[in-house]
Amino acid sequence: MTRSIKNNLLSRSIALTVLTSAQVFAGSLPSPVIDSDYYDNGDPAPAKYELGRMLFFDKIMSGNRNISCATCHNPLLATTDGLSLGIGEGGRFIGPYRTTGSGDDAVPGRIGRHAPHLYNLGAREFIHLNWQGIMEGNADKPSEISIPAGPEKPDGLDNVLAGQALFPIANINEMIGQRGENEIADSVRPGNGRFRPIWEGYLKRIRAIPEYVELFQAAYPNISLPDDIKIAHYANAIAAFETRAFRADNSRFDQYLRGGVDALSPKEVEGMNLFYGAAGCDSCHSGKFQTDHSFHNIAMPQIGPGPEARMPLEDRGRTEASREQSDFAKFKTPSLRNVAHTAPYGHSGAFATLEGVVRHHLNALESLDNYDTSQALMPSRSDLDEIDFQGYEDVSLRDKIAQNNELRPNPLSDAEVSALIAFLHTLTDTDSLNLRKLIPSQVPSGIAVSD
Repeated sequence: MTRSIKNNLLSRSIALTVLTSAQVFAGSLPSPVIDSDYYDNGDPAPAKYELGRMLFFDKIMSGNRNISCATCHNPLLATTDGLSLGIGEGGRFIGPYRTTGSGDDAVPGRIGRHAPHLYNLGAREFIHLNWQGIMEGNADKPSEISIPAGPEKPDGLDNVLAGQALFPIANINEMIGQRGENEIADSVRPGNGRFRPIWEGYLKRIRAIPEYVELFQAAYPNISLPDDIKIAHYANAIAAFETRAFRADNSRFDQYLRGGVDALSPKEVEGMNLFYGAAGCDSCHSGKFQTDHSFHNIAMPQIGPGPEARMPLEDRGRTEASREQSDFAKFKTPSLRNVAHTAPYGHSGAFATLEGVVRHHLNALESLDNYDTSQALMPSRSDLDEIDFQGYEDVSLRDKIAQNNELRPNPLSDAEVSALIAFLHTLTDTDSLNLRKLIPSQVPSGIAVSD
């Protein structure tokens, strides 16, 4: 029996299974994840996947050839970088050991938002990507997407995950570098377009590498010549790789939903009942992946430089995409899959521990006013340190964030918090944490894979 058939049969039987346990709030539990929840049933074509794998780890897709997708979404760090706010192009090493660079290569600033994990983004229901949801898709018609490229949006993108892959490589602080440092950073000129020159610069590099041409031809039979390789081919391959490589749906909670009622301990069941009951977590963290794919203001502390140069120190959140002031400081509800391993938490990475962010939810305004800045995990450099908490210390900005807070006080006991955290640990798919096998020993460009 195939995995897909098994999962569909188990999905139909879940109501009966949960009703046999009086402890469980049966009506609130999601149905099990199945293959058809994902693009290509979670198993894209092998040649397309392999091309995406090479591109994901190859630093040739950065202006100065010194950073890859995997630097900030590292498979050894639960597809994140382990930092509150990342260090982009110019930094060295990974995770807590990453440096801010030095001399002419010193980074100009921290990345404005926390690097989110990539688990299960190949599921069709993830129609809003990025913290502010500026990349939007259509679960029923995946190729109908909205991305902030205007008339430069390329044809032929498979889905919103592919669309999202186009933008980190076009971001000065994340992956391009500064003007005067490389031909791609210098390619943007008035009247020449914002994105096309950048994307074409990367394609020029790729087309000149015979091994890449062969990989593209294997993945896309309609490619005959190097010039046939387009930026949509790159983006679609990255999306195919991420869909399969970062699938995480075999946690103990998944096993419970599929009929394994002994998969959870009594304490974890207590935490599950709180999550789907009195604690009200599922009012936002709902569905198969514990997210409503919507946007909420939960009074998260604002730290770092902010994501928009014209609005330093603050983060407008959903307002950046919607242009509605009522959406100020609202951010996308993150999926909680592997949440015990994806710290720090929040759009600014303000909370270093799972308990810390859970307790923030119990009294968000009190937490905001009494935020302990030592929880932020960021490589130190005096000029960056100086501004890291200026946004948080701006009382008027803090009050603006607090005005639309949606969380009401929820006085859980310490024992209930402990049970809730125990349940959150059951959302860990241990197989999806052991991803060293994804890292290639070498990539077609010949650039070293390690950071």
